[in-house]
Amino acid sequence: MSQLRIVFMGTPEFAVESLDILVRNNYNIVGVITVPDKPAGRGQQLQQSAVKKYALEKGLNILQPEKLKAPEFLEALKALNADLQIVVAFRMLPEVVWSMPRLGTFNLHGSLLPRYRGAAPINWAVINGDTETGVSTFFLQHQIDTGKIIYREHTPIGENETAGDIHDRLMLIGSELVLKTVKAIEAGNYPQIDQAELLAKGEEEKHAPKIFKEDCRIDWTGTLDAIHNKVRGLSPYPTAFTELLGPDGKLHSIKVFKTRKETVVHDLPVATVIAETSAGLKVAVKGGFMHIDDLQLAGKKRLLAAEFLRGFPMAGSWKVL
Repeated sequence: MSQLRIVFMGTPEFAVESLDILVRNNYNIVGVITVPDKPAGRGQQLQQSAVKKYALEKGLNILQPEKLKAPEFLEALKALNADLQIVVAFRMLPEVVWSMPRLGTFNLHGSLLPRYRGAAPINWAVINGDTETGVSTFFLQHQIDTGKIIYREHTPIGENETAGDIHDRLMLIGSELVLKTVKAIEAGNYPQIDQAELLAKGEEEKHAPKIFKEDCRIDWTGTLDAIHNKVRGLSPYPTAFTELLGPDGKLHSIKVFKTRKETVVHDLPVATVIAETSAGLKVAVKGGFMHIDDLQLAGKKRLLAAEFLRGFPMAGSWKVL
């Protein structure tokens, strides 16, 4: 086993793969920091984070601080005597925490920094129609996501891939990059690249702010590409949505998980809905039709379009808002 004493910080499934690869490679994980258990679901039962569930299975030491500046947490963290801290999908750390280990604290971020600093890098790369993304490891410093880059790894984005597809691939690529970074730090031989050096001349920085509900509403006046990219960039979560307006004047909110572009000339008004049980569901937009292949009516199950139309007949004139 490596003598390096590591504290790992993370919360969701994305982080589990990175923790697991370190455990499988016999690294000494002296502590796992994750969020406190939170009530969820109808019964409001306490739910553990994915990282906590994994850490419990492996018998790892777990800390779940409410506040990262709390004296009792800082004492417990200091007592772990970590050489290195690793952050994967956790939360913003105060300097008193990230500066504690002798070898520093590095973060795995789901983009090719300095592009897409912020909370939702995978979503925004797809929404913006990028054809490439990746993961980066970097040392933490005062401003969020601005520290010196250790390594980056690239991956293409297919024109129909969703944020969920990219998330799952980056989870695996990222875990390998975390392992590579730890080995390099342990050997004392690793690069530290200023992020400004990685921007092409004249390139504008792209940001990845937190996504709110209204950001998820589909704008049917946009281009085929813009609509398609938005849907796949928000799929499966937090999910693009729209509202169906029926001939009776009632509105029905739907989430849209998957779309297909059809480039064709037509003379229908934008946002007109064509619903046929055999052909599925499509919306007239500039330059063609956007097929809605996978959707969910509010309060109902997620369904393919043909299944949806069998249970939700759409006779008469419909449109989307």
